[in-house]
Amino acid sequence: MRTVSGIQPTGNLHLGNYLGAIRNWVRMQDEMECFFFLADLHAISQFQEPAELSRAIREMAAALIACGVDPARATLFRQRDVPAHSELAWLLNGVARVGWLNRMTQFKDKAGKNREGSSVALYTYPVLQAADVLLYHATHVPVGDDQKQHLELARDIATKFNTDYGVELFTLPEPTIPPAAARIMSLRDGSAKMSKSDPSDMSRVNLNDEPDLIAQKVRKAKTDPEPLPADPAELDGRPEAKNLVTIYAALADHTVADVLARFAGQGFGVFKPALAELMVESLRPIGTRLAELQRDPAELDRLLKIGAEKAASVAAPTLAAAYRAMGL
Repeated sequence: MRTVSGIQPTGNLHLGNYLGAIRNWVRMQDEMECFFFLADLHAISQFQEPAELSRAIREMAAALIACGVDPARATLFRQRDVPAHSELAWLLNGVARVGWLNRMTQFKDKAGKNREGSSVALYTYPVLQAADVLLYHATHVPVGDDQKQHLELARDIATKFNTDYGVELFTLPEPTIPPAAARIMSLRDGSAKMSKSDPSDMSRVNLNDEPDLIAQKVRKAKTDPEPLPADPAELDGRPEAKNLVTIYAALADHTVADVLARFAGQGFGVFKPALAELMVESLRPIGTRLAELQRDPAELDRLLKIGAEKAASVAAPTLAAAYRAMGL
């Protein structure tokens, strides 16, 4: 079993990233062979200020390692450092169909009303995603609801390539769906996902936030005046309350029912301090390790280089076979 997953290095990692994806990556290291990459080529499908992008790539690498992604157990690398990603993407562009890309809802969402002004990369990046996965013969790919369609596209491209050229080159990856409990929402709006693009820093807890700031954000998080119920079903219609309970359950590795059994009938004057304490203690070792790594960029670069060399060695035979199959 082998999994491949990438994350765009645009902005600080926050609690939602950690509980929704990165902690799952950490656990997968014990279950299968893992290739994790910083998707810097995907990031430039929209304009990025060069100096800021360079900084963000290294910071994201530090955050992933601080969260528990172990370069000794998983292959961690920068996408751009393995040119096979770009090369295979171009080969697959000869197989992917315009009609398939026209059905990709993410492009419509990201482009909005300015489709004609969007970059070609924004339109074709699902093909690069397919190359990211197919290069390594991934058997499983962790995807959220917004990425299921792209994984189906990767499977379609792989099937068409194998059929067109009479080979059995590409493995068709299966989706791995992250736990539903890991969907973390904004601290200011329980109906919106926690996001690094939200203009309000109080809407999220960043992994590099100081303990006092974390506690302040929890204290000021939006809630309602009702006490917590005993039945999880009674949290429906109370998005902010549900979000805070979900965060507590995820950090404590308990079920929502377990959390409510402890706090049922109590208000947020009791629950928020408990959540703040749990959050601070859970994130403290991550913050400490992150600060250490940020002080040693040379070590980060060394680890990423090792990962890139390993990834390139695994990707090379697949790319060579694709060229041969196409008569190139």
